[in-house]
Amino acid sequence: MYIWAAEDWPEWRYDLASLTGLIAEVSRAQGLLFGRLADVGSLLRAEASLAALTEDVTKTSEIEGERLDVASVKSSIARHLGVDIGELAPADRHVDGIVEMILDATLNCQAAVTPERLFGWHAALFPTGYSGLVRLNVARWRDDATGPMQVVSGPIGRQRVHFEAPPAEHLDHETRCFLDWLNGATPEPALIKAGLGHLWFVTLHPFDDGNGRIARAIGDLLLARADGSPQRFYSLSAQIQRERKAYYDVLERTQRGSLDVTEWLNWFLSTLKDAVERAHRTLDSVLAKARFWQRFAGVPMNARQIKLLNKLLDGFEGKLTSSKWAAIAKCSADTALRDINELIDAGALRKSAASGRSTSYELPR
Repeated sequence: MYIWAAEDWPEWRYDLASLTGLIAEVSRAQGLLFGRLADVGSLLRAEASLAALTEDVTKTSEIEGERLDVASVKSSIARHLGVDIGELAPADRHVDGIVEMILDATLNCQAAVTPERLFGWHAALFPTGYSGLVRLNVARWRDDATGPMQVVSGPIGRQRVHFEAPPAEHLDHETRCFLDWLNGATPEPALIKAGLGHLWFVTLHPFDDGNGRIARAIGDLLLARADGSPQRFYSLSAQIQRERKAYYDVLERTQRGSLDVTEWLNWFLSTLKDAVERAHRTLDSVLAKARFWQRFAGVPMNARQIKLLNKLLDGFEGKLTSSKWAAIAKCSADTALRDINELIDAGALRKSAASGRSTSYELPR
C-alpha cells in the first residue's frame, strides 16, 4: 500500500527529537555561510548566487537524465538577473523556461503557491507541449487517460513499478489540501516543512511529466522562506544529483511505508547539510577568482585572454592546450600561442609539468 492510500493520509509523523541535532547542524552551516557572504561585496555575492543557481538549474534536469548546456544556463540566469558576465550564449527557449521556474520559486518565495502558478511552471518546463515525442497535458493536472501514473524502470515487457500516484480524479482535492498547508502557518520547523513539501508533491505527482523538477523547486521555495532570503547560495538539487540513487531509493521506501517519514527527513536534512557545506567551497572559488583579477588588474589583456582565463577560473574540464585555446577563442594556432606566451610572461599563466605534444597550461598557484 502506498502512503496516499493510508486511512490517516496526509497526517505526517516524524521523530523530531532524533532530527533536532541535524537541524542544528544545518542551521549552523547556513549561519556560517551567510556570515561569510555578509563580509564580501554585492558583486561577489551576485557571482556566488549565479554559480549556485547555474548548478541548481543544470543538476535538477540532470537528475531526470537531461543534460543542459552550462553556458546557456548561466547566460539565461545572467540575463534574467541583469548580471554582467561578458559574452552571453545564445538564448535557448527550453533553458529559459527552466530558469524562469527556478527564479520565480526563489525570488518570489513569499508569494502564495496556487494551481495557476504551478501551471505556469509546468508550461515553462514544456514550451512545445511535448516531452520528447510524447504530447503532454501542459498547464493542467494529469487525467490518467492512458492508465494510472506510475514511476517505472527497466525494458518494455520487464518493467518494474517503483511507485503509483493517487488517481487523477482525486487531484483537485489532494492539491487543494497540499497548497493550503504549503501557504498556511503550520507548526513544523521551517527546514522540516521544506522536506515535507518536497515529499508531498512528489507523492501526488499531479502532472504528466516534470513532477520531480517542480517538487525540487517547491523545496527551494520553502528553503528560501526558511533562510529569509530570496538569493540562493547553495544548491540542494546539485547534492541530490550526486546522490541520485540514494534519493530514489529513500523516496521509494518512504512511499511504500507508513506516514512516519523520519527516514526521509533524516536523508533530506543530511543532504541539505552537505549542499550548504559544498557552497563554502564554491564561495572559496569565487573569492579566489576575485583575488586573481585584483592581482592582474594592471596587466593589459585582450578579450580572448580574458575569456580563457575565466574558463580556467570557473573550472576548465581537462587540459588546456594551445589547440583548444585556438578552437575556443576562434583564432589561429599562432595567435593562440602568442596569447598564451604573453600571459606566461605576465605570470597569469604557466606551463603544466608535462611537455612536448602533451604541453598544457594552467593557472599559477
